[in-house]
Amino acid sequence: MFLNTALSFVQKIFKPVYERSFILKNIDYLIGCCILMVIFTSTFASSDTIGYFGIFAIILTVIKLISKPDEKFALTIGDKFLLVYFLIVIISVAGSSLFYLSLKGAFKTFTYLGFYTALIHYLKDNKNMIKYIFAAFALCTLSETVIAFMQNFTSVGEISGWQDTSRLNPEEVMTRVYGSLKPYNPNLFGGYMLACIPSALVLPFINKKTALPAILIFILSSAALVFTGCRGAYIGYFMQIIGLVLLTYKFLEPMYKKLFTMAVTGIFAIMTFVILSVSALRARVLSIFAMRSDSSNSFRFNVYNSCIQMFKDNWLLGIGVGNQNFREIYGLYMKTGFDALSAYNIYLEIAVESGIFALLAFIGFIGANIYKAVKFIFSAKSIETVYVIAALVSVIGILFHGIVDTVFFRPQIQFTFWIMIAIIRVISYNPKIEA
Repeated sequence: MFLNTALSFVQKIFKPVYERSFILKNIDYLIGCCILMVIFTSTFASSDTIGYFGIFAIILTVIKLISKPDEKFALTIGDKFLLVYFLIVIISVAGSSLFYLSLKGAFKTFTYLGFYTALIHYLKDNKNMIKYIFAAFALCTLSETVIAFMQNFTSVGEISGWQDTSRLNPEEVMTRVYGSLKPYNPNLFGGYMLACIPSALVLPFINKKTALPAILIFILSSAALVFTGCRGAYIGYFMQIIGLVLLTYKFLEPMYKKLFTMAVTGIFAIMTFVILSVSALRARVLSIFAMRSDSSNSFRFNVYNSCIQMFKDNWLLGIGVGNQNFREIYGLYMKTGFDALSAYNIYLEIAVESGIFALLAFIGFIGANIYKAVKFIFSAKSIETVYVIAALVSVIGILFHGIVDTVFFRPQIQFTFWIMIAIIRVISYNPKIEA
């Protein structure tokens, strides 16, 4: 690879500096701190602040790559799809009618993909840190769960119209919690909890003494997710549970499978009973199937129709990336009274912003990593298998939530997504096969 040849040449120039520098030899500690700061600040800081730590990690990784001997790039099939996606985004920006706004969106995309690259080069040399990353997510989940319970039982008020109450009785109106994530939004909070909850399942495999706390975190944080009233998160969580059940069943000894099936059936029966018996939750869940009878659903359908028209007119390279760019162009297509910040579907959003080939490249990237994750899960038996399962379940939840919402593009969820994908990529990568 030409890039590795050029990188090797530069590394030889900086080799004397690297050998004398204490900081360069220990730069991974700084990168690790930046990664953890991205995780922790996601719970309370602004988007810019979270992004700064991501950018710091990228800068430090570039310094590491050009100074540390034998550092090289290795592209998996998934990485190649991602590279194609990014190149199409760049071409889309160049052809955008709102170049400046699209350029700002492209910089955000570069930040996320650069952070993913930084993660790969950090984790491949520091796999022992993966358990601490999951522990950090579990700790954040716990703190947000406490806040969610406080908001729920103090009946925190809505900041904006977060649910259609026109057809509901007072007892059917749900208190929707939003945690401490900024901007305050229950859908963002639901998506974040959805992405982080699987991390709690890793704790018992790191240390058996954490088994009970991990179970409590998982149960309570699942309740906190329910309190968000985020129907997209409900869908994503349901798919996560299905995935966990199937993977667990596969690994069980034959003698335990019948007992496990009975236990799962009982749990689903209890969950169904709770949904049906709590009027506010029942109304919220059933509104998923209300189609246009629910104003929120109807709003999304109107946005989808407008975005499909946008895609038809710009199917090759899209309109250019970025939410500000989207808003300007969307105004030309929107149905009167149905202004929107996004397409409310991450796949439609990508197609509108960067065209059909960018969407196919992104799906190829996701598909390749999911395939590698599943293949690794069924071929290896180690703590790393648990890591990949937790990361895969997190990604599945994010992707299904993304069918009906675009909080995926918020840094709290976006950075979490790239961390989970990087964990899958690093652990499942086999250089002998993919070299």
